[in-house]
Amino acid sequence: MKVAFIGLGTMGYPMAGHLCRAGYSVSVFNRSTEKAQKWSAEFGVDASETIAEAVAEAEVVAVCLGADEDVRAVLCEKQGVFDSMPANGIVVDHSTTSAGLARDMADAAQERQLHFIDAPVSGGQAGAEKGCLTVMAGGDSTAFNAIEPILAAYATRFQLLGPVGSGQLAKMVNQICIAGLLQGLAEGVHFGEQAGLDMPAVIDVISGGAAQSWQMDNRAKTMLANEFDFGFAVDWMRKDIGYVLDEARKRKINLPVTALVDQFYTQVQNLGGGRKDTSSLLLALQSSRPDQCDGKV
Repeated sequence: MKVAFIGLGTMGYPMAGHLCRAGYSVSVFNRSTEKAQKWSAEFGVDASETIAEAVAEAEVVAVCLGADEDVRAVLCEKQGVFDSMPANGIVVDHSTTSAGLARDMADAAQERQLHFIDAPVSGGQAGAEKGCLTVMAGGDSTAFNAIEPILAAYATRFQLLGPVGSGQLAKMVNQICIAGLLQGLAEGVHFGEQAGLDMPAVIDVISGGAAQSWQMDNRAKTMLANEFDFGFAVDWMRKDIGYVLDEARKRKINLPVTALVDQFYTQVQNLGGGRKDTSSLLLALQSSRPDQCDGKV
């Protein structure tokens, strides 16, 4: 099976590499030629110079891009993915976008006799590099079944959750949960440090109890060391939370904690931390005055 992969960023670069290692015939395209050349040198596959060239013979095209406008441009522009891939092919969008964008792309794909699956991923850079991502998908079950072997090259968990858009909605749930957990962890660390506790010892003991979480296991020690260069950036998290809050407004769903954490991430950005990882919520607390301990930014 020939697979094209569009977007060789932090996530896409290793994901496309796993497809090569799994024995697929892979073509790639990236808008930044420097990354494409680096990937080509590492995996011994020439990068395509255009999207049309990359997808011309592909049965499956996977894309992993930044935001709604990026996906729409790559898929719908003249000589883009929809214009250039063979009929009956499957487009798999691993980007995190709005659910509305996913539905729009599915309609556009259907007009061209193509299938579209929204399939955002979770697991961060480390998960992509290790090939142990989680994929949340929405779309047609026949198309999803056809791509399961491809997903298995870079994901250990993948599930179809409903019609197109369901994957993006599930990713929103994922980001809501992460934001709340990280804020709680940041406040716990900040409180313990200000109270004069031996925080490595505290984390060690409470991580064996009900407070344990993936974030505690993987981020608490780096937070204590004031190190925030471990994967998913604040700028990207704010983009994702923006999609969450937009969807919540449309559905009249109240998400007070998520909205508040978004404000704290804004403060981290204002401190120059937009490229720091999402555990840098601690910086917002460290920069606050004593009279801001009521939770206001």
